[in-house]
Amino acid sequence: MITHPEKVLFPADKITKGELADYYRTVAPVMLPHLRLRPVTMERFPSGIGGKGFIQKDVSRGFPAWLERIEVPKHRGTVHHPLINDLDALLWMANQNCITPHVWNRRAPDIYHPDICVFDLDPDPAKDEPAILRAVALALRDLLAERGHRSWVKTTGSKGFHIAIPLDGTAHVDQVAELSHAIGAELVRRDPDHLTQEFLKVDRGGRILVDTGRNNYSATFAAAYAVRPRPGAPVSAPCTWEELASGAVGPQTFTLRSMPARIDAVGDLWADLHARPAPL
Repeated sequence: MITHPEKVLFPADKITKGELADYYRTVAPVMLPHLRLRPVTMERFPSGIGGKGFIQKDVSRGFPAWLERIEVPKHRGTVHHPLINDLDALLWMANQNCITPHVWNRRAPDIYHPDICVFDLDPDPAKDEPAILRAVALALRDLLAERGHRSWVKTTGSKGFHIAIPLDGTAHVDQVAELSHAIGAELVRRDPDHLTQEFLKVDRGGRILVDTGRNNYSATFAAAYAVRPRPGAPVSAPCTWEELASGAVGPQTFTLRSMPARIDAVGDLWADLHARPAPL
């Protein structure tokens, strides 16, 4: 049951908590396979995106007894992450005013061997250079292909794109983090005028961050089909390389209100992402 479905979460668009829950109910068949067994961090906005939001990892208290969780080690303790494995859990999450579920690149019970590696292309918001962002995404696709990997792309619903490759689960999370960083460094070496691995914005010089930190032990990335807390309720949505290359799709092209029709038209473009995993 959704409490206070009339609560407005996106003021400019008049999108309520009830509409957010209806969206997650609608996309559940394509979204849940990408959520199942992954530790989730919830990005919650009790007063809507115009108010103060917060990140919640731990659900040690105040959760229903039926909600599956996983206890994972952290510095000086443990964290109980929720697992969003079914529709009831997905709607429970929406009822917590959670707009975006962020997920690990590993699945329970094996929290040390990733089954996906994610590269986050994060451009400077002060620069509007979509052609350069597209060229960088395609260059990363080609670099991964040189290493024998077929890659998959989705919008972030924010500033850039996520490029992902499926893994066979043989490499430890620390190895994946190290190797992905090395791939990112090679991409930067090929185009230092447009790319950087400098984490601090002040050090980026307007260049696109090739962020491989999504593969670190406790790091997360926005789940496929997750709504983002921005005006218009953009969605982090799978797309094709052809759509990206042509400019037909940008980082915020798809929204909570347009996504159901998109899924009806193309289905889940990441449905067979894990069909042929490989070592990194």
